[in-house]
Amino acid sequence: MKVYKTQDIRNVAILGHGGCGKTTLVEAMANVTGVTSRMGKVTDGSTISDYDKEEIKRKISISTSVVPIEWRFWKINLLDTPGFMDFTGEVEEALSVADGAIIVISGKAGVEAGTERAWDYCEKYEIPRIFFVTDIDDENADYMRIVNQLRKLYGKKIAPFHLPVKENGKFTGYVNVVKMMGRKATEDGNKFDDCAIEDLNLSPELSEELNPCREALLEAVAETSEEYMDRYFEGDEFTTDEIIDALRANINEGSIIPVQCGSGLLNISIENLVKSCVEFLPSPMRDNIKIFGKDPRTDKEYNVDYDSRRPFSAYVFKTIVDPFIGRYSLIKVCSGSLNSDSVIYNYERSTEEKLSRLYIMRGKEASEIPQLNAGDIGAIAKLSNTETGDTLSLKNDPLVFEKAPISVPYTYKRYDAKNKGDIDKVAQGLQKMMEEDLTIRSFNDKENHQMLLYGMGDMHLDVIASKLLAKYKVEIVLSKPRIPYRETIRKKVQVREKYKKQSGGHGQYGDVAMEFEPSGDLEKPYIFEERVVGGAVPKNYFPAVEKGIAESVDKGPLAGYPVVGIKATLYDGSYHPVDSSEMAFKTAARQAFKSGFTQADPVLLEPIVSLSVQVPDNYTGDVMGDLNKRRGRVLGMNPVASGKTEIVADIPMASLYGYSTDLRSMTGGRGIYSYTFARYEQAPSDVQQTVIAEAEAEKN
Repeated sequence: MKVYKTQDIRNVAILGHGGCGKTTLVEAMANVTGVTSRMGKVTDGSTISDYDKEEIKRKISISTSVVPIEWRFWKINLLDTPGFMDFTGEVEEALSVADGAIIVISGKAGVEAGTERAWDYCEKYEIPRIFFVTDIDDENADYMRIVNQLRKLYGKKIAPFHLPVKENGKFTGYVNVVKMMGRKATEDGNKFDDCAIEDLNLSPELSEELNPCREALLEAVAETSEEYMDRYFEGDEFTTDEIIDALRANINEGSIIPVQCGSGLLNISIENLVKSCVEFLPSPMRDNIKIFGKDPRTDKEYNVDYDSRRPFSAYVFKTIVDPFIGRYSLIKVCSGSLNSDSVIYNYERSTEEKLSRLYIMRGKEASEIPQLNAGDIGAIAKLSNTETGDTLSLKNDPLVFEKAPISVPYTYKRYDAKNKGDIDKVAQGLQKMMEEDLTIRSFNDKENHQMLLYGMGDMHLDVIASKLLAKYKVEIVLSKPRIPYRETIRKKVQVREKYKKQSGGHGQYGDVAMEFEPSGDLEKPYIFEERVVGGAVPKNYFPAVEKGIAESVDKGPLAGYPVVGIKATLYDGSYHPVDSSEMAFKTAARQAFKSGFTQADPVLLEPIVSLSVQVPDNYTGDVMGDLNKRRGRVLGMNPVASGKTEIVADIPMASLYGYSTDLRSMTGGRGIYSYTFARYEQAPSDVQQTVIAEAEAEKN
């Protein structure tokens, strides 16, 4: 592949609902531009972008793949992203380097949750976009229904470019609403030729749809300026060139969103979509883009804006760590140019390396390239100390870009190695997977003696377990995690315990009288004080008594959870001049703790989290009802953008197990949530009984 100038590059993310046809569309675009001679199929596992074994097995995209294609004088880097919510981190990585987007909609399914999510992403990242309605050849596809859905959601900026034509349920062509020309299928149905609209034999119903379709387009154009709005109301016709120029400028600004149609599976109108990428979506040098980097030596910000004349800098947006294809750092060049023999510097990690090769990735295939110019996407192999989000630049001219935000995982499960001897292998495999996917987290919960695996949803966690087995030959078992309860007391008691043991020679003797009461501070396990009078217990044994308390609070008598909020006071006791020892007083203190704790009205505390749930307005009732069933307390509702509401509630952490799946089910995949730890509260008696019974059963 040749080296392209910045203005001739397009970086286009392919977005949409899971299963809507994104990967098939990418395959079709690769086919019409000569990358492949034969289209691969998702069902056969033969596509360019879904090359991972897990993707082939599940027939879904799991990771973002880069598929560069060439068309005439331009290069288009297609970023094929997953559609399922569980892999949203991959989408965010792609959008951090995309300059335009194609949002794919299934002609049969219409606008889905993933469609709306893709729109929200484009709004967040300020990315120009095109809607492409695929499967238009299907007898159940309804293009105008989808256009009307989009206009209802997003207003008059939705501009239909096409109107499909069907005869006897078969797709035979379409009207180009911009040029008011027809495109008619040849007899074999494989190609489309230009024709007059009259030659398409529009049915009366379709003729009635054409005028609203054209009006919707002209109305979108008229909305772009006061001059055009005046002309529109005066009944003045826009020329085709005026329409195209207005479209080009306003698509880049996001004030017009085109809607096109075709079929990825049958290669219908795919070249037209490729042309639209070049004609309507911007190069990295678009006018309203500003890329700021900071000189870490002076904290001064610089505006680099994909300028090839500036010193080299690049952003690492994705890492591939694969035992079969190797390790690659995927980069977007933000300024200057990068050669295959360049020396690059990672300021954050104080690492300088000389390149020996530079690549472009096409799915899993890496091809060498001599140079990458500003705005282009490529890959560097085997960088020893570079991670996703890092900046590469020059040692004498360092630059650091702000890391792109990545979603926080809130779904978690306990995991155990199926074979205990594989614990280290599991840790190594997870570490490599966390380098690839920033939404995976592993946490050693020492307090509850469990390892926790965090992901974006249950499917994500299942995929992680499956990948560990397939790639790293280790198997883990996922299970319900142990909730980090706490134990405390509610009243004041006094106890006396004596530890006495005689077995020939020196014996053991320790005698303590202690008072236990709530300390009022649940942040600390215990507070230890002494008020011994007259030397009943020598001072040198006080540390041993406190050590006995410190060891006791690690595992409470109720259910084996850590103890908090205890005040222990040593006020009396006795000792033996020969048999007393630190061990004896520590043991006596432990006995006193256990005895005193059980008498002081012990209770179980449960963790409470502050929960934020964002859902479309029409789902608020269902979500609030569900939160009440989970013992949640709704604290308020706040309106947010795009007809959504944020529900704020306090809820027990235990009640959130499985919430990700349930929320998606309730809201058709449109709800999202996050939470932070708030405090501990006394658990209801039925919950306490259940937890204590489970602990006893586990112990036995």
